[in-house]
Amino acid sequence: MHSLSRLLIPLVFTILPLQALAATESIVLGMGCFWGAEKRMSEIPGVLDVESGYAGGDAERTSYREVLNLEKRIQRGKSDERNHAEVIKVTFDPEQVSLERVLIGFWENHNPTQGDRQGNDVGSNYRSAIYFNSEGQRAIALETRDAYQQALSAAGFGPITTEIAPLRNYNRAETYHQDYLVKNPDGYCGLGGTQVAFPGAAADLGEQRAARSQPSPRLDAKALNAERQLIVFEAEDCPFCQQFRAEVLDGWSSEVPVVTTLNPRPPEGWSLEKDLFATPTMVLFEDGKEISRYTGYQGDKERFWQWLGFQVLTPEQQRIAFEQGTERAFTGSHLDEKRPGVFVDPITGAPLFRSDTKFESKSGWPSFFNPVEGALTYHDDNAHGMRRTEVRSASSGIHLGHVFDDGPPPTGKRYCINGNVLSFVPDAD
Repeated sequence: MHSLSRLLIPLVFTILPLQALAATESIVLGMGCFWGAEKRMSEIPGVLDVESGYAGGDAERTSYREVLNLEKRIQRGKSDERNHAEVIKVTFDPEQVSLERVLIGFWENHNPTQGDRQGNDVGSNYRSAIYFNSEGQRAIALETRDAYQQALSAAGFGPITTEIAPLRNYNRAETYHQDYLVKNPDGYCGLGGTQVAFPGAAADLGEQRAARSQPSPRLDAKALNAERQLIVFEAEDCPFCQQFRAEVLDGWSSEVPVVTTLNPRPPEGWSLEKDLFATPTMVLFEDGKEISRYTGYQGDKERFWQWLGFQVLTPEQQRIAFEQGTERAFTGSHLDEKRPGVFVDPITGAPLFRSDTKFESKSGWPSFFNPVEGALTYHDDNAHGMRRTEVRSASSGIHLGHVFDDGPPPTGKRYCINGNVLSFVPDAD
């Protein structure tokens, strides 16, 4: 009897894990860069594990570097081999969450209409894909695809390009790719989705999911500046959007009107040059048409202002602002400006000098004896065989001029500034 017990006990412990394993289900999904896909899908209640990997290619074994190198050969026409896609293996408990719900998360969290592209990444290795393990999974994949296509078409999107095929040649990705955004919270995540809700999903997902799944309305063109308008396209749960808002938008005083939206579509009657593929994306429109865009933000505030400056400044202003140029004496703006007011950065609108600190220096450039506190940064300038101190706008980083020690009291300073890179805002009466 004791011998039989000793045999049964280990048998029970070997059977139990197999029973637990049998209670789970998995499916392999391609949503572009697997870092963002892994994070998004792991947030679905009932999903037990999300693993990054590669699948759908001809090679039985592969790696991150081999996938990238093969894609380069394919793009150069040197290989007709089928490449792997970056994928995630989603393991879930079907008693807690259905496959339909998992695939709703898949459809809503990326743009399945872009072909061999997703987010900021281009190539067949970033294609949208569903690799199924059974005919039952295939049927649900096709059913959800057709339902989502109706919603996408109604929102103005094109046909779904998602590859739906049997799983083959799955390879687990390298360890450093696993849980990447958990280990690197500020890492790249190009997924923004289409902001189009899966039809009929709200009732099954609860009030909170229902509220989040409702697409934000498109901006009303009548409420915008038709001549020139900057639109910031954002997404929910986007840390870079929050950073851009805190570092740039919250203190916005530029003459360029700005508005934000969670809807990836432009206002009715306006046009984008191409679909958005990351957030935040700042798009400058003139007469309802996109003329330029700035995609993504990671604290590079000066680069953003430089981009905007190249859109709104004249070539002469650009030469001064970005190439440390100097206007010829007595040719710049604001030499005779004497009204009460403030001289501001022409891009950001940030105050630089008050008019009551302006004086006649007879130098041929607007001169001031004191800047607005914190408005300038100072830099050594040894160009042209001279030792000078350059001053730049603290808000945008553009070149303004130089400061000398031959000014009037009370500071004894003369801020010699290029008038063409100043804008003047008169005081209210």
